[in-house]
Amino acid sequence: MKAFHCDICGGLVFFENVQCLKCNHALGFLPDLIDLSTIEAADQGLYRALAPSAQNRLYKQCANGREHQICNWLVLADDPDSLCQACRLNTVIPDLTVPQNRDLWHQLELAKRRMVYTLLRLEISTEGDENRKPLRFRFMTNPADGPPVMTGHDDGVITINLAEADPAERERRRLNLREPFRTLLGHMRHEIAHYYWGELVANDQYLNQFRELFGDETQDYASSLQRYYQQGPPTDWQARHVTAYATSHPWEDWAETSAHYFHIVDTVETAASFGLALKPRHPDAKSMTADPKSVANLDSPFDRILRNWFPLTYALNELNRGMGLPDLYPFVLSNAAIEKLRFVHEVFHNRARSLSPACSPP
Repeated sequence: MKAFHCDICGGLVFFENVQCLKCNHALGFLPDLIDLSTIEAADQGLYRALAPSAQNRLYKQCANGREHQICNWLVLADDPDSLCQACRLNTVIPDLTVPQNRDLWHQLELAKRRMVYTLLRLEISTEGDENRKPLRFRFMTNPADGPPVMTGHDDGVITINLAEADPAERERRRLNLREPFRTLLGHMRHEIAHYYWGELVANDQYLNQFRELFGDETQDYASSLQRYYQQGPPTDWQARHVTAYATSHPWEDWAETSAHYFHIVDTVETAASFGLALKPRHPDAKSMTADPKSVANLDSPFDRILRNWFPLTYALNELNRGMGLPDLYPFVLSNAAIEKLRFVHEVFHNRARSLSPACSPP
């Protein structure tokens, strides 16, 4: 994620901000330009974007921002859709007559927009084509009677149980499922990988290589998951996988590995945007040197990204420990896991342009 600045006072502003805290000017995110802009009121309820990249073009508020204060993205003035490129992906939202649902939904939307931001950077469409259904989201609560809502992806639709946005419930599930890293953004990145697997890998030039690295995805999925939850992962799972859950099935291995890839490139971009660099003083600590800005571009070779990623995680983990918090990145990447990450990098970058334009409206 980039560091943004107010176009009026130059103050630091953040992706989720709706107002500059220094000069109080309104802000809005421009998905067509991947930029957070200061905005000013114009005629007919429109807003003029003041970011240099916008060249004073006009926008309107996303309806979810205007009506529910749930979104800070803007819509081009001549776009017939009232929702922004992220919010129009929703087919089901929670019942907003239940007071706590709005705040939980807001948390889900914050995570989803960060995930869509990455897709915008990758220039990958969410709208499908004649062979692929468009990406859509359902944010649902458990029914009063009947089975609970299961988070997952099915034929283009990603369903997220609203309970995942409750920190206490998410922590309970994290402990019960023995997952050291369970976040809303992690869910979004994992499920989006399932969605793109069919387009980027299945029935494609990459399928044989995928099977060499991840295994045979034709093995029964339900049985594989049942076996994982009953028996747990192999004792040596860290030698081949990024997480224990990745051992359950090749599809899950792909999704977990892809989610980690998104974690890496987003964190590197953030570090670069804030000018972070690691220059340890100890003469024998050259392996701890890192310059994220040199690899912040998504087209950077993966090995170079990784050489900067490892030192960054060491420093970030130590900073967290200094605050008494768990490690920011509590994972060890084996050589086999790195090969899978390299494959994910290759697949997304070699195919990204063929799925453009980025997140185009229906």
